[in-house]
Amino acid sequence: MRALHALAGIAAVVAVATVLDTTTARAGCSVFSRHPCLPTVCSVFRRGPCIPEIDYPLGQDLRLTIESAAAELPSGTHSEATDHELDTLRAMFAALRACWIPPDKDEARPGTQMSARFAFKRSGEIIATPRVTYATPGIPVETRETYLHAIMAALERCTPLHFSAGLGGAVAGRPIAIRFVDNRDLP
Repeated sequence: MRALHALAGIAAVVAVATVLDTTTARAGCSVFSRHPCLPTVCSVFRRGPCIPEIDYPLGQDLRLTIESAAAELPSGTHSEATDHELDTLRAMFAALRACWIPPDKDEARPGTQMSARFAFKRSGEIIATPRVTYATPGIPVETRETYLHAIMAALERCTPLHFSAGLGGAVAGRPIAIRFVDNRDLP
């Protein structure tokens, strides 16, 4: 008799679970939910659907490589690139490239690479202080500081970038990684 009651109880739990699975798939997320679901509301203060926060898969963030030119850039090049409204990623990358001025040849070291990661606001300003994510191993601290100052000066020259409404919405908050490579022939 106990076995029959146990089987009936298991059958009832399975039936309820099946009913819950079909209803919870259509229900919105809640802090009281015990199941995984996709959010359909951003907050209790804003009704309506929203896009959940996304961790971009490896290789899906914005990446740019800036190589130091053999010839020095003429002054004023960076202001020409950032004066007009930027409406594509290619235009944004060209503006960032135009702002880069590598360290003087007497302070530079051939083959030095340094990467920085940051994000923009819709307004074209940088959200927070850029973070250095890579530096060529074995370079002296003074050389590392020289390149770090050159990177920060390049970003200060460029920002705020003048984004169109569409590009500002597309890049706002997305991580951007820039790799600076000094491949000049230095004595």
